[in-house]
Amino acid sequence: MNHLFIINPVAGQGKPLKLIPEIKKIFSSRNDTFKIEITERPGHATDIAKEYTSQKKYRVYSIGGDGTLNEVLNGMVNSGSSLAVIPAGSGNDFSRNLNLNIASKRYSYDILNRTINGKEEPVDIVKINNRYFINISSVGLDAEVANTTNKLKRTGLLRGSFAYLVGIFATLLKYNSHILRVTIDGQTFEKESLLLAIANGKFYGGGVQPAPDASINDGLLDVCFVKKMSVFKIVRLLPLYYKGKHGGLEEVTFFKGKKIEVCNNHEMALNIDGEITMVKNAVYEIIPKGINLVIPSQS
Repeated sequence: MNHLFIINPVAGQGKPLKLIPEIKKIFSSRNDTFKIEITERPGHATDIAKEYTSQKKYRVYSIGGDGTLNEVLNGMVNSGSSLAVIPAGSGNDFSRNLNLNIASKRYSYDILNRTINGKEEPVDIVKINNRYFINISSVGLDAEVANTTNKLKRTGLLRGSFAYLVGIFATLLKYNSHILRVTIDGQTFEKESLLLAIANGKFYGGGVQPAPDASINDGLLDVCFVKKMSVFKIVRLLPLYYKGKHGGLEEVTFFKGKKIEVCNNHEMALNIDGEITMVKNAVYEIIPKGINLVIPSQS
């Protein structure tokens, strides 16, 4: 088997680089071939993954955060190679779907070993416009919060869930709602929206659960639509939203579908696995069993 490790050196305050000696140690007693590549710029992980997987099949390891994982995925879709996740960033939300403990350095080594010895299972991915993602995308307040949170994390002063909570309150001070036209498998509605989350996985934003019933292998997208509400109600929503307990609120509606179209008359912030871009329209399509994901062994 061919193994390719793509490492983001700036993720998790340099944590990914500390795994290089362990990788070399593991493969010193194996007959498999391995390559280690270190990214040098945004988008580089996509280029590296595409270069290698266009030549032969690899087990490609994303070592970094959710942004690194998204880049790696976009470089290897339809290549026949398999994707492995070594959580070493600040949020590591997708890895929560795999029940990976990311709390300590020792556990990072354990996850590395278990993933190298793991087995592959097909899971769903999502195509959005001209790119792909594996976890969650959102528009509205959520995307604006993600944008603010990313800026806070870059300062190095705030991390994880706390950065996300600070980002929420900073965004609320300046946020304006959007009138969204949403089409789910041909059925359309138009409403003023606080936020809209399109979920393949369960977690984002440091452990927030917008669609607690989402699954990466059910062939469906989970949609959480939250209507415009007062600041007072938003404050009530937030702790419930974090825990995935917000379904009982009258402003919250859940849907499931295979193709979701979201339109706005103005450009809006779009969050794709934690990265922000500006768009007017977004078309989401589930790709069942679109990638072979490495599931870490139990020991």
